[in-house]
Amino acid sequence: MSSSEPRSALDGLEILGSGIATSDRIASMLENAHMLKDLDWPQVVALASYIQLYRATPGTVLFHEGERGDFMCIVLEGKLEVRKEDTQRVDKVVGTVLPGRSLGEMTIVDGEPRSATAVVVQTSMLAVLTQMNFKRIMQEKPALSAKLLLEIARLLSQRLRMTSGILVDYLES
Repeated sequence: MSSSEPRSALDGLEILGSGIATSDRIASMLENAHMLKDLDWPQVVALASYIQLYRATPGTVLFHEGERGDFMCIVLEGKLEVRKEDTQRVDKVVGTVLPGRSLGEMTIVDGEPRSATAVVVQTSMLAVLTQMNFKRIMQEKPALSAKLLLEIARLLSQRLRMTSGILVDYLES
């Protein structure tokens, strides 16, 4: 690849090979993911066939605020921080992502630039769903894609409600 070609944020991560990453094994790891709690086992197994597992070491920047995104992930092991720049362009930690939680869902839906930076703070195993595989699910398994979209919408709605509450508290102080 020439230096002028865009690199995926996933290029710097260690992909876990298919020997240990069968669909059933991935499904059993996804079973405790918060955003997938309303999927039944056959749906989780079907989703697992579109997922890739990656290992990331501390200090790895999964993605940067403002860059184009093309994947979301669920943290299976480890810990990530979500950071946003303040008005002085200083990174502030605005959230922590622990096992069972997800991040990057907005870019899967809208394809817009990342709203924050994600940094690995403990060695992590990530279940990654690319936008391309999400589109494949939409074509190949419409019922599963509808359920996933509903879960993503529910998750984003919960986050917006929480953020609105924080904003009101901030404005009142």
